[in-house]
Amino acid sequence: MTSRATPETAEDLRANLAGSLWMIGAMAAFAVEDALIKGASDTLPVGQILMVFGGGGAIVFAALARLSGQALYSPDVLSRPMRVRALFEVAGRLFYALAIVLTPLSAATVILQATPLVVVAGAALVFGERVGWRRWGAILVGLAGVIVILQPGTESFSPLSILALIGMIGFAGRDLASRAAPVSLGTHVLGTYGFLAVLVAGVIVALWESAAFQRPGPVAAACLGLAVLAGVAAYGSLMKAMRTGAVAAVTPFRYTRLLFGTALGIAIFGEELTLAMALGSGMIVLSGLFILWRGRQVAGGV
Repeated sequence: MTSRATPETAEDLRANLAGSLWMIGAMAAFAVEDALIKGASDTLPVGQILMVFGGGGAIVFAALARLSGQALYSPDVLSRPMRVRALFEVAGRLFYALAIVLTPLSAATVILQATPLVVVAGAALVFGERVGWRRWGAILVGLAGVIVILQPGTESFSPLSILALIGMIGFAGRDLASRAAPVSLGTHVLGTYGFLAVLVAGVIVALWESAAFQRPGPVAAACLGLAVLAGVAAYGSLMKAMRTGAVAAVTPFRYTRLLFGTALGIAIFGEELTLAMALGSGMIVLSGLFILWRGRQVAGGV
């Protein structure tokens, strides 16, 4: 006899389905954001792009915070986890933005997928979370996938691909710091300071480039405006996903960003998916999915 799901189980399934759809939407929006930033870089300096993008996103999230009654400033904003989070956010945004501008979008997107692996390793090393030999093995396999993509020591290796690697490490550090961030800070407040970090990254790039700012043409202006909207939608959808479904059920759909980013890189920028990228991305995704599965097994006492 087949047992019927209880109302609670059915409700959980609906929540996980909704959370998964929010996650897929977030990853699609992130991929669109990346493509728009890369498109704007054809005519505008990278520093200018990041400053406009970061400032625009910060204004939108600040407005949303005020409308929802969230205070934009409190002593918790200057707490140690938030200061660490800001530093990693600047580093992640700075180097990943340079990566999507200077290297193929598909390659940068694939390397970014190793972020959850680094987060798990960091949680074990920094927060003392238990990670068994199976998950450590999966982490090493995933990181080996990154090396397969980079292909160091071969003619195919490009030093610029290191930008995506540093950006990925920055995002992993941000995610780890977010776990220690005060719970009093709402999503819109975190979004505001996250985009302000992008603005700071833009200032750093602008000082390094020493390039004169330019008046955006219609196409570049449209790219920047749509990038801000896509970035805000992506961040909001990601938070909605993580708060709607179970983390273990929703998190695997983060890897759909790989599909969206690769598809946009091929369709819009004429990029090619090499054998090394396909093999490396497979190693990264399978490692990440195994870590999630094993985490559920450990949590269940298996």
